[in-house]
Amino acid sequence: MKQIFQDLKTGETRVEEVLCAQAVPGNLIVRTEKSLVSVGTERMLVDFGKANLVEKAVQQPDKVRQAIEKVRTDGLAPTVEAIRSKLDQPMPLGYSNVGVVVDSGGADFAVGERVVSNGQHAEVVRVPKSLCARMPDGVDEES
Repeated sequence: MKQIFQDLKTGETRVEEVLCAQAVPGNLIVRTEKSLVSVGTERMLVDFGKANLVEKAVQQPDKVRQAIEKVRTDGLAPTVEAIRSKLDQPMPLGYSNVGVVVDSGGADFAVGERVVSNGQHAEVVRVPKSLCARMPDGVDEES
């Protein structure tokens, strides 16, 4: 299935082919019908990805404080490695999804029900049932 990711090191936003999420108890598997792109939050993430290390630090002073504390406790080399490792992990984008339940994972939802969730930009998402709500009849995906 396809999913949208942000590369925090290069700033590149890309669609990748990934394995489909597997059902786990308490989570729904939802086939996406619509996914909303946030011009605020997601634009901020894209801008963050395109920033150099100094600009990233200015944007996240709390992370800088955490890094300084990690240098004190773990040393410079492990801290640099941890930061590089974090920036090397593509970040899935999206948190506003409308779709149809394809597996209820034992949750109180039925296969075929339409739901809204905090699912990411992907063809199929796995979301905790606590972050899903049934869509009332008569409400379309555009509403």
